[in-house]
This record gives sequence, structure tokens and C-alpha cells, in this order.
Amino acid sequence: MPIIEPSGTDRSWAKENPGDIAASGEGSSGVFVGHLATVVGPGGDNGEMSGFNVFEEILSGIPKGPVKATSRSFRSAIEEAFIHSYTRQELDTVLAEELRLQWPQTDREPTDEEYSKRDVIKGYTAGWELPRLVAIARRMVTELDVTGVLLDDLTALLAVYDRGGGVGTPAKNLIFAANGPKPELVLRDAVNNDIEIVRNGEFCLVFDQPIPADGLTYSKLIEWWRARQGFADDVPPREVGLDLHNRLRSSLDNNKVEQVVFDTYAARYKDKTFDIPALIPQVYLHFDPATQLVRRAAGQGRSPLARQRMDFLILFSSSHRVVLEVDGKQHYAEGEKASPPLYSEMVAEDRRLRLAGYEVYRFGGAELMRPDASKMVADFFDRLAERMR
Repeated sequence: MPIIEPSGTDRSWAKENPGDIAASGEGSSGVFVGHLATVVGPGGDNGEMSGFNVFEEILSGIPKGPVKATSRSFRSAIEEAFIHSYTRQELDTVLAEELRLQWPQTDREPTDEEYSKRDVIKGYTAGWELPRLVAIARRMVTELDVTGVLLDDLTALLAVYDRGGGVGTPAKNLIFAANGPKPELVLRDAVNNDIEIVRNGEFCLVFDQPIPADGLTYSKLIEWWRARQGFADDVPPREVGLDLHNRLRSSLDNNKVEQVVFDTYAARYKDKTFDIPALIPQVYLHFDPATQLVRRAAGQGRSPLARQRMDFLILFSSSHRVVLEVDGKQHYAEGEKASPPLYSEMVAEDRRLRLAGYEVYRFGGAELMRPDASKMVADFFDRLAERMR
């Protein structure tokens, strides 16, 4: 059926009566009713041509409320963009081959003829939380053929989300879990900020892949660890994850209070659900190539870079980063005597991190030695996960 341009009267009526436009989201028949012309386009599951832009002027004239970057708003915009940009056959290719999404159901395939386009999209994205929805929206904007008001909606949501906080620049180098001498680094390519560890590399880990937009999960770390250590494909993820867990825990150097934080978070993996943000220990934030011993020998005193390593880092998304610090008395005292300069240095670095977009939470060493410390930390992680949804 041909696409029919609505008349000027139809345009005015649609703008004044948006609630009467029966665009049933996906619309099994692809029909806009009322005073509007009948259209077969990508809104219908069998549509082979795009008629959605015929009504772009009408839709753009309908008043909209303030944009809110919620899971619901992202999910709706994503579904509409897919539905009205691709035919049913094209959608299978885009989701499975171009975006390489994993189909979670085992009893039915996404190509099942009984599935509508909306069913397929919901099936692929079932259970996704906000960071993952944001990540796929970014890919749709930059990689797919989404245009017009559909692209505008996704772009507006992403702009609101990005204004909500986080670190503005992507993570480049993730060096963590050092369990021996400090690594020695060189800039192999200063223009691209490419580093190379030339000494003591065996005592630290370097995640050498881009940080996914939806954050660094433990399942992603397990995949990386499997490849790094040469585990066979038939080795269960739990076994690979346990080996990685032991390597990460070794970087805590028998620090009992840090182990409380690490072990409490690790308990969240026990239900075999590894697709949650990983707790990464001993992450280099700054890097001073000189050791403290070398600086003292040169009469230079303390390093000009405060807090070279973070106790723990969680990457809830590529921009939303949470730092956890466990404060023993060395953070605020020299020996048994309180040190105002040390304390001032610590809080100044906290301010710098927060202004850069990080969130910083501190645990006192004494509170982690209490009998109920594990429960207290578990409650904190529950509330933090809820806040980041």
C-alpha cells in the first residue's frame, strides 16, 4: 500500500489531538487512524519500507514533557527506534549480528514467527538495568541507521544522562591487583597515551581491553582472565572466576579489614551470577615512576602525587566510577600521633576525585573489625547497587 501524505487539516488535527493517534507502539497493521492516511511502514512487522518520516513534522509538534533519563524512558526510546527503523527480518540481523547481543531464552529462538518486533527486542533486553540500556543507546546513535525524531529522542536522553554526573573521559589504562614490587612504566606512544610495563609486570594485572559502556562486570573479567591464562573453553566460568578471585585477593597482602570488604562483595557472585560490576582491588590512579626509597635518597621527600593507588574501584559504567577506601591510622597519623598534614592531603585528594566525577566512600578500619562488619558492608553494597540502577 502506498504511503499517503496527510493533508494540512490532518496535520493540525494530529497536533491538537495527540492522544487520538492510534500508533499502537508497534502496530500490527502499521496504521495511524483518525483523520490520518493509512500507512504501511516499519511500524508493521511485515513492512518493507519506511513511512515513519511522513509524520515526523506532526510528531515533532506534539508537546513533550521534561526528558528524564530513567530505565523506562531509555527502554521505550530504544524499542521505538528499533521498531520504526527496521523490518522484522532486518531486526534479526541487526540485533544478533551487528550488535552481537545474546538471546537469553533456550526454549525459543528470536526468529520464531510468532514473535513480533517488540517481543524480540524485549526478549534480548529483558532484565537490563540502566547502564546497559544506556550503552546500547550509544551504539544505536553511532553505529546504526536511526534517523529523525527517533535519533533525536535517543540523543536527548543520552545528553540528560551524561549531565547526571560521572567521569567525562574514557578509562584508558587499568592497572590493578599489584602483589609485589611496583611496576616500572614507559610511554610507548606519548601521543596516544599507550603505556608499556618494562619491569615487574608479573606482579600486577593490566586490563588491556576497552571498558564497556555499561561497566566492567565480573563476567567480562572472567572472559579476559580465561584468554590471558589460557583456560580451555570447556572450563566452567565458576572455576575460572575462582582462580581470578584468588589472584585478586592476593593483592590485599593479608590486610584483614580490606579482606572483609573484598570477601563480602565476592559473596554476591556465589549464586553463579557474574554479570554484576566487579570489585577491582589496588587500582593505580596516579603513577610516580620514582619509588619512595629513591625519592628519600635524593632528598626529595614525599611523592608529589597523593594516593597513587585506590583500595577498590567499581566501574558501574564507563563514566560512573566508585572508589572505596579503607582507612587505617596510616591515613591520618604518623605512628601513634595524629597528623593534620596527612589528613589534609587525604581530604584534598577526595575533593579532586569528586570534582573529576568519581564517587568516593570511606570505611574506617575500626568499624571493619567489629563482629557485624560483614553485615554492615553487605548492606552498603545493597544500597549502592540500588542507587546505581
